Amino acid sequence: MKKVLIATTALVGSAGMAAAEISFAGAARFGLTYVEDRTDDAGFDAETVIEQRLRFTVTGQATSDNGLEFEARIRAESGESSDNSIGGNDGGFGAAGFAVSTGGLRLDVGNVSDVLDSGDTLNLFGFGVGFTSFIEQNSNSVGIPSNGFGAGDADQTNIKLRYNVGDFTISASFSNNTSVITELDEDAGVNGVANDIDEYQIGVGYSFGDYRIGAAFGSEDGDTVTRDAATGAVTSVEAVDNDFWAIGFDGSVGAVDFAAVITDSDSADDATFGFSLDYDVSAVTSIRFAASTGGDDDSDTSYGIGATHSLGGGVTLAGGIGSNSSGNTVADLGVTFGF
Repeated sequence: MKKVLIATTALVGSAGMAAAEISFAGAARFGLTYVEDRTDDAGFDAETVIEQRLRFTVTGQATSDNGLEFEARIRAESGESSDNSIGGNDGGFGAAGFAVSTGGLRLDVGNVSDVLDSGDTLNLFGFGVGFTSFIEQNSNSVGIPSNGFGAGDADQTNIKLRYNVGDFTISASFSNNTSVITELDEDAGVNGVANDIDEYQIGVGYSFGDYRIGAAFGSEDGDTVTRDAATGAVTSVEAVDNDFWAIGFDGSVGAVDFAAVITDSDSADDATFGFSLDYDVSAVTSIRFAASTGGDDDSDTSYGIGATHSLGGGVTLAGGIGSNSSGNTVADLGVTFGF
């Protein structure tokens, strides 16, 4: 998905030392979203809600005397919760992400994107419909993890190595997910569930002219552990063994940008096929379409169509309508802007 960030920069340096750079960037969105039959955590009607999100990213960069480029990033975020209150969705500061690069080689460590989320070798998400991208070309994909740089509590650390040589890109990532999904709560009878899963991904992409083709393969291996709410004793250990892959093709033809992806995993009943496009009607207006089909046997085809219109100054009005994998009507209308 596209992310627009406009940065202001501060330079710090002295004679005989390489310059260090600190940049501040922000992105925001607000508007209305609609999901047929949606309810909040308390079970009340929440079909139409106010969507809001504000992100700040601080990036520090420095270059050593031998030319190695170092980077550190951290993000703060605020948005709405599922009960329509403000400050949810794991808001606040996230963990930091770090990188060191030289030439076509880059190493990312910490709260950073894995191969699929980064888009190093293929475009998994495509062109999302609406200002919230409520339908994307991977909406029906099952068992295709994509973890990226974000805010809130970080439950895993990624390590990713990328190498660009000519028109080829090779990328590999590894993470160990030790997150606690639910906490023990004896009064409510809630059992504790935790993951201890190793995950790796490897991908390769090739660009030719205005087009790119890429593929990625990965695997999850580990355990999901459940503990009894009253005693804390382990009640079950479920092995996780999930291989997955994705193949993508994207590019531009005149005023049309397009992307397509095929995904499959051991967790899915069927392969998923997705397609999306962004057509520039004019210099300021574009039409977007996205569809995703397959995945679980009981999933409907997801699809949506919408439009974006630039209001100038980095502000964009966007909206759309469609149907999700549950067969429910979905729609949104709002603005996004960067600063």
